[in-house]
Order: sequence, then C-alpha cells, then structure tokens
Amino acid sequence: MNHKEYEALKAKEWEYAVSRVEGIKNSKDPLIRYKDIRPIIDIKHMFETSVELYGDNPAFYTKDEPGGSYRKVTYKEAKADVDALGTALINMGLKGKHIAIIGENSYRWAISYLAVTCGTGVVVPLDKELPAGELEQLVVHGEVECVICDKKFEPIFSDIKARGKTKLSYVVNMDAEEHGDKVLSYSKLIETGRRLLEEGNREFVDAVIERDAMNILLFTSGTTGVSKGVMLSHGNIVEVLMASPTLVRVNPDDIFFSVLPIHHTYECTCGFLMPLYRGASIAFCEGLKYIVKNLSEVSPTMFLTVPLIMENIYKKIWSQAKKSGAENKLKMLLKINRFTRKIGINLVPKKITDLFGGRMRVMICGGAAIDPAILDGIQDFGITALQGYGLTECAPICALNPDVNPNSRSAGYAPPGFELKIDNSDPETGIGEICAKGPNIMMGYYKNEEATKEVLEDGWFHTGDLGYMDEDKFVYITGRKKNVIITKNGKNVFPEEIEYYLGKIPYIAESLVWGKDSADGEDTLIAATIRIDEEAVGEALGENYTDEQVMDLLWKEIDEINEMLPFFKRIKKVILRKAEFEKTTAKKIKRHVESNRDEG
Repeated sequence: MNHKEYEALKAKEWEYAVSRVEGIKNSKDPLIRYKDIRPIIDIKHMFETSVELYGDNPAFYTKDEPGGSYRKVTYKEAKADVDALGTALINMGLKGKHIAIIGENSYRWAISYLAVTCGTGVVVPLDKELPAGELEQLVVHGEVECVICDKKFEPIFSDIKARGKTKLSYVVNMDAEEHGDKVLSYSKLIETGRRLLEEGNREFVDAVIERDAMNILLFTSGTTGVSKGVMLSHGNIVEVLMASPTLVRVNPDDIFFSVLPIHHTYECTCGFLMPLYRGASIAFCEGLKYIVKNLSEVSPTMFLTVPLIMENIYKKIWSQAKKSGAENKLKMLLKINRFTRKIGINLVPKKITDLFGGRMRVMICGGAAIDPAILDGIQDFGITALQGYGLTECAPICALNPDVNPNSRSAGYAPPGFELKIDNSDPETGIGEICAKGPNIMMGYYKNEEATKEVLEDGWFHTGDLGYMDEDKFVYITGRKKNVIITKNGKNVFPEEIEYYLGKIPYIAESLVWGKDSADGEDTLIAATIRIDEEAVGEALGENYTDEQVMDLLWKEIDEINEMLPFFKRIKKVILRKAEFEKTTAKKIKRHVESNRDEG
C-alpha cells in the first residue's frame, strides 16, 4: 500500500468513526446517558490521541519492586516506552510477525502489548497458568516468533526455542537487566529503540495499521480443554471502547484497579485499554492476597472483578460485623443509607469504605453469574455494583448494565450498535440460545474454518449460552447450551440454576450439578457433588464433625430448595467432595471431567 492509498484508507476509516460517534450522540435511547465519546480509528490512534489530550496525567501506577511504593507513569512517558520498544522489535525483523506476551499484570506487560499492536505485528497474549506442554502447543499453533515474558517463564521458552520445533526465534525477559547469550533484555531493547528513534528511525512511529486485519490472537481456555484461536482486529476493540462508556461513566480522574489476568480480553479491553481511551489510569495489583493492601495504597475508583472476588470481600465484611456484634446495627444503617444516598449522604462506616480503598465508585462483575443479592449489598455500601456479559469472541462485550438503576438480576443491555437475539426460544419459557451481532464480533477462529462456521451465521455469533430477554431488551443467562441436562422425559434442567441455589447455602463452598441415569435406566436423576465451607460447617456443628452430620446439615437445606423446584429438577443424590475440583485457568470447574463428579 503506497502513501496515497494509506491516506485514503485512513480518511475513510475516520469518516466511519465520526459517523459512528454521531449516531450514538443522536440516539434517543434513554439508557445511553454519556455521549462525550470521541471517534477513534484503531488502538494506535486511540493511544496517540489520548497522549495528546492527557499527556501529563498518570496512565499507570506501578511498583518497581514487590512491596514498594506505587510510582506514577504519565501518558507521555508510556508513549516514549511504547515507541522505543516497538522500534526495537521492528529492527529485529519482527514486522508483521506473531509476538506472544506472558506474565503477571504489569506496566511492562501493558507496554509490550501496545508496542506489538500499534505497529509491529500480531499480539498473542498467553495464559500464565498453563503448563509448559500446552504453552508449546500454542506457540506452534499461533506461529509465534518472539515471546516477551516474566523471568519465571524464561526457562520454559528458552527450552522450547532450543528444541527447534517451533518458529520461535527470540525470547525477551521483561526482568533481565542485560542481554544474555540466548535471551534478550526488555530494558536493553528500550534503550536500543530510543537510540534508533534519535537517529531518525520512524518505522514504528509511522507504521501502517490495518484496522480490520487480524492484530490480536487470543486462545480461549474452555472447560472442554480444546483451545481455539480467536482472531480480533483493531476495529473489534475500538468499537467496544467507543460504545461501552455510553452506559457506564468513565472519567479522566478514575483509577482502575487491575487484578484479573490481563491476557483475558475482559481485563485487557475493559480494564487496560478502556481507561487509556478515557484518560484514566491503571493501578496493577500485586496479587490476590494483596488486594486489600493495594486498594488502601492507591485508592482506586473502578474495579473489574469476578463473582469469587466480589463474594469474598462481601462475606468478609459481614463475617467481621457478626463477630464484633455489629451485624444488626449495620443492617439498620444500610436500610437508612438506601434513602440518604439519593441525596448524596453516605452513612456507611469508614472502616467498610476503607476496605475498598476509600474512593471506590464502580465495581463491574463478569466472567460468571453472581447472586443479585451481593450486587445489591455492595450498592448498599455506596458503591455502584454492575453485572456485564461477554465472550472473547465479542472483544468481549455483549451486554452491560447501565450505572444508573442497574438490573442486578440481568446480565445487562447491549451497548449502542451491538445486537442481541434469542435463537430457537422455547414457547413456554422464552429461553433459547443467545446470539450477538455487531462490529465487535471476531473475524473467526484461526485456521479453523469448520469451528468458525459452527458459531458464525449471517453475521450472528452463536454464543452457546442459553437465556432470554425481557421487554426492555435486558438479557438474562440461564446456562450453557452444552451443559443442559435433558431428562428421559425430555425436560431441560440447567445445572447453573441449581448451583446458584446451592451457592446460597452458607455451608457450601462449591458445587457441580449433573445428571445420572436411575438404577432402572428409566429416569434421569439430578446429582450434586459438593465441597463444603469447612469454617461455616465447623461453626454449625462444632469440631470433629462426621460426614453423616454434614450430610444431615446439607439435606436440611437442600430439601428446602427441592420444595420450590419442579419434581424433575429436584436433587436426588449428594456427593461430598474432599479434594479441589479440577478447573480451567479461568478458575471454572471442568464440568465434563468425570473425576469432578466423585469424592476426589
């Protein structure tokens, strides 16, 4: 593509972006409240224009050493590092190549991602929880030629490179101070890039970005164990960046708290690229056990999370209130607070708000279903708590609750320009497969046309999730299509629904609901494999309790659940599991692994 053709292409893309934003601004949809969005063409354009607008503002809060103080990095400083690293990578011959990134959430991970996507090649974020054998498979399947990694992963990728069975030519250690014989130093590459820029090298700075070409290759971590490479473009990502903040307000003075794995598109798009688009900043958490400590150090305002983290924080607050004898007093205070919050007065005790860092404004929960009572409970603490819904294939947003009057029972509402529909819905329940359409939908699965055709039809992506929509177009998820238990008499049982009820029993930590044939083979029995919450059971039964006592305790609660369920959904068998369930790296129980159904 020559310069004239490139200019014409960018002019056309700019015209589209402007019209997209104008369409949103002219929308009459009452849920689209925030229309101060700006048109962006691609990730590079997004970052460059944010640097122009917010150059001296902090883009990142990072720690140079574990346990140290947070250091601010401005937009301008981050841009200088991105340009330097990108220039060095192109100088190594990596223009247009597939470059993987793996490691803990960090400033260097973020800079590496931007350096690859904004002019070098195709970024391939890898899951840091995967074993070496699976990582090698992904290096092969993803045609990776360079890996940028934490020092922890250097031996793994050096070994993969040495075996010579992949295209891997370079391993870059984010933590190394100097280049080694077989491994390059991230810091030294930054130095090289700066020198090249000073000498007038503009290969990266002036790089041509193809908005609708594959620039991001993400491998899903499904519960089936088969990874598919999701192909995303710059266009997919920027559509989400422009549409989502019309439902949830994001300000330049917001600080996002980054704790979820950044290689997942949920955290990457919404917790990393979104704040950069809006002029906000990102503070990297040092790890799950440091959440409360880091929250107090950086006082963030926005927190993307998953049910497990949100539930743990919520339960911890009420457990402490109960132990200190303040439970009833707090309940009364929160009842009053529901009314006083409407006039701007928050009565929640400071020691509770301090648990969230003291300035928390919005918490968004995704990744799995959450008990609406917990979202409502967090709202009572004076924090807007929302649920969203998305998949890697949707870059990732399909639906998001608005931050004014959110519906805690629903997974959300499609952002402007995105569509949802229910396919093959049941005439009685309205439940069918949720399908999504829009400019956020993936290009397809990498080198897997068969799998792509299975899920993409006439522009509609078949999510594999089952649910329904209400008259206000809010979507509700009932379960996964492949998880449905079909009984002998043709009834559909959604295991997620029953697991949700079991999750409300205080003595249960985790459960897996599944179907088994009855002894005579004439019926389908609903079974539940349960891991107990040992602390809660100990409080109820005292020390040295027996399995029989635990079963009696559980059945007393389960019988109450069964009473409200139709006969075909009732739990008939309970198995007590001692061991942890086998899970995916996203910490979801592997539903179809036979060993997860027994005592472990």
